[in-house]
Amino acid sequence: MKILAKVLVGIVLLATIAGGGLYLAGYGPQMRLFWIVLWHSPAKPFDPSQAAPAPDYADAANWAALPQREGLEDRMPAGVSAGYPQGEAPVDVFFVHPTGYLIGNSWTSTLDPDSKTEENTRWMMANQASAYNGCCNVYAPRYREANVFVYVQRDKSIPEQVLDFAYQDVERAFKHFLAEFSQGRPFIIASHSQGTHHAMRLLSELVDPSAELRNRMVSAYVIGGRVNQAAVDSMEHIPVCDSADQAGCVIHWDTFSEAAIDHEFPDYAGGVCVNPLSWRANGDRAGKEKHAGGLLPVGVYYKDLVGEDVAEPITIPPLGEPVRNLVEAECRNGLLFVTDLKGTGFVMSDLLSPYRYHSIDYPLFHMDIRENAIQRVKAFIE
Repeated sequence: MKILAKVLVGIVLLATIAGGGLYLAGYGPQMRLFWIVLWHSPAKPFDPSQAAPAPDYADAANWAALPQREGLEDRMPAGVSAGYPQGEAPVDVFFVHPTGYLIGNSWTSTLDPDSKTEENTRWMMANQASAYNGCCNVYAPRYREANVFVYVQRDKSIPEQVLDFAYQDVERAFKHFLAEFSQGRPFIIASHSQGTHHAMRLLSELVDPSAELRNRMVSAYVIGGRVNQAAVDSMEHIPVCDSADQAGCVIHWDTFSEAAIDHEFPDYAGGVCVNPLSWRANGDRAGKEKHAGGLLPVGVYYKDLVGEDVAEPITIPPLGEPVRNLVEAECRNGLLFVTDLKGTGFVMSDLLSPYRYHSIDYPLFHMDIRENAIQRVKAFIE
């Protein structure tokens, strides 16, 4: 027993020394993530019977954004003229928000309105969904989203099960939107990150096979979330967009700093990239003069991975003035590389890579998205 104890102590000591070396070598954030995942991931296996009850989309409380009530998605950038009043636009947008459930002991969100997860959803409405209020009536369902820990599991069955479970809510919300809200109007599907995973499945399983829905879809802004060309090619009727006013197509990019333009990112191999400065697929470098403008994110996005998912109510201030002509952008190897943003205030910390600008896929191109959505809607209606 004494020998075994000495061996265990030796292993711990070696691990500590090795860990210290990695930390000093600049791998501190990755090490922290490793230990958090090791000790704080929800219990396995995933048990759907332990999830929160399915949201009833006939209840307005289960929508993060609805045109018939004032919300953060109605915010306008300072100095920018408002478009249609919400509820009066000729086109709707169905927005699927990204992962805000970063803390908690279950694999799917509890939909607790008094939680940091809900505060993150509010942040998304202000900083992401608001990009579409110039063209469209904005609808965004709350759903039992997957815990962020699904993305760092070595057991791939867990992400498949949990994301499939979350998708069922999104599908039901979309069907309710079509049946009860859209009244046959044209629509845009928009999303980010986890929301893009679900939005691509909506396109593949519901929109692409239906001539009626395809003919009503202006476009799909499925941004951030590793959409690959093979996924688009698997659809028979919905291609990648290659112009600023093309209809019935998919727009996607994953944003990285040009400081990493010569790095390899194998997880993104075969990715779709539409340059939001030119709206061309695999678009060449576009200059800063084509950047319509980004918005510095407002409010607090809670990135805690440990602790309690308890609300710390915050006030989200008004959106600021657009920062125009800030970045150049080009597609390369399926990724969008932009001018490095150190010192600009736009960069939000990313545990996976200091070059990855995933958190600002929307804010950095807010005005580009806003103006292009208006342009596509106008062309579609005409």
